[in-house]
Amino acid sequence: MAGRAGEGPHTPRPRADDVWAQQLLDHLRPGARDPRRVVAWLADAVQATVCLQEADGTVLAGERLPLDDGLVAQVAAGRISAAAVQDGDRHLRLVSVHAPSPRPAATAMLAVARAAPFDRRAAEIVTHTAGVVELLLRERESTNASRRLRQATADLRLAILQLLMVEDTVSARRVAAGLWPGLLDTDSARVFVVEGNPAERDGLAEDCLDITRGQALVVRCPAVDGHVIVVSPAPTAGRWLRSLVDGRPGTFLGGSVRQSLARTATAYGQAISALAVAHFRPDQAAVYAERTHPERLMDPEALHAWSAAVLRPLDVLPHHTRAELLATTRLGLEFTAVSAAKVLGVSRNTVRARMDRVEALLDADFSDLAVRATAHLALNTEASRTEEPGGRAQPPGARLGDLLAGPGLRAWAHDLLDRLPRDGRDVRGTLRAWIAAGGNAERAAQDLGVHAQTVRDHVRGAEPVLERQLLAAGTDLYEVVLAHLALGDLTAPVLLRANPGQPDSAVHG
Repeated sequence: MAGRAGEGPHTPRPRADDVWAQQLLDHLRPGARDPRRVVAWLADAVQATVCLQEADGTVLAGERLPLDDGLVAQVAAGRISAAAVQDGDRHLRLVSVHAPSPRPAATAMLAVARAAPFDRRAAEIVTHTAGVVELLLRERESTNASRRLRQATADLRLAILQLLMVEDTVSARRVAAGLWPGLLDTDSARVFVVEGNPAERDGLAEDCLDITRGQALVVRCPAVDGHVIVVSPAPTAGRWLRSLVDGRPGTFLGGSVRQSLARTATAYGQAISALAVAHFRPDQAAVYAERTHPERLMDPEALHAWSAAVLRPLDVLPHHTRAELLATTRLGLEFTAVSAAKVLGVSRNTVRARMDRVEALLDADFSDLAVRATAHLALNTEASRTEEPGGRAQPPGARLGDLLAGPGLRAWAHDLLDRLPRDGRDVRGTLRAWIAAGGNAERAAQDLGVHAQTVRDHVRGAEPVLERQLLAAGTDLYEVVLAHLALGDLTAPVLLRANPGQPDSAVHG
């Protein structure tokens, strides 16, 4: 009869008494390391009932056995390493197992009970099995400790990102300094979002860590399962990440332009916008395009003056409260409340409560898209300001209407909206009605006397023509709203109220 693979004609066969040792060692092979399987094997090998339990009596494997509490306490405390007793018609063996613990005493015990006395062979099997179980418990604890360390590190990275999202760069640097010295010792950085299969995200995050060589904050996105967020000041980070997605099916990369750390939330929005473009690129990567944005066509001094005036009701708040409210509202206007909550690590009710407070302070209605667009403009203008609120003299009488009336902005608005087809469908009219209805297709359909699906089709059809996402709230939609406001297609909202102490102040937003 042919021998087993790897055996030659002179390979000695194991004695029958050695078979159990080989079987026990097989439990140390990768893929077979399970204390429960070892306990089950021991029960069969010595024809006994076996229990692996912790010192407090918690059963880890096998069947619970009635045992003498005093004897168990001595073994568990490490005062004796093993005991052999006869309890009526049962023969017992108790062996301490020194599983990992900050205490020197045993934290687990192997108890074996059988009807026949323990001969030398059975006793050896029990003793050696206890050693194998100890190794497996140590390995399991080591694995669990590594897992806990990885999770704690991931939680810390997320906490740092959340601090950056609310502009608390001082705290973010302080937290990061302990584990990643120098990582955030910079004034600016870029944000990237890498998208892949959600089931493979852990591996993708590890790849991002490896390829950025410790020069990036890598975070598993709390809002989107398939996203990994990378914040890096390194000038070569974009090239590194591009090489990661290159030729990797189903993986995409979106990147922001360089922004100050205080504008991490803005950079994140840019990366998300670029990621949408990356899906249509052959290299599966895109950087946020610095296209002409409406605020760049406005008089900068007048824009900052108007923004400061709009947000002045918040200036009475403590600095940290004001910053928290503004950062949360910016994210809430850019994304959904649910997504903003996940990114910030708070509940969606907290996000809504903060936005409600800003609404009340500004006496504004965020259900109105025109109000949302102009509030978004004010918030982002304020975020780009380097001075403290009130730290610079502002020109009096700043008005939104004046900002929107500039020839450069009106030319931009005409160029944008004139792209819409001029045919019987009147896509531009549908889009205007949809915006006026707060983005509600049913209400717009009632106003137009058409079916709601027609409204949705027109809005969806306008997206590739305008090169902007409209059905997802955010910068793209608000720019289209501002274009309508600039051309007078929509009525400019009122965001500035009369100040009783200053009767000559502007009263229109």
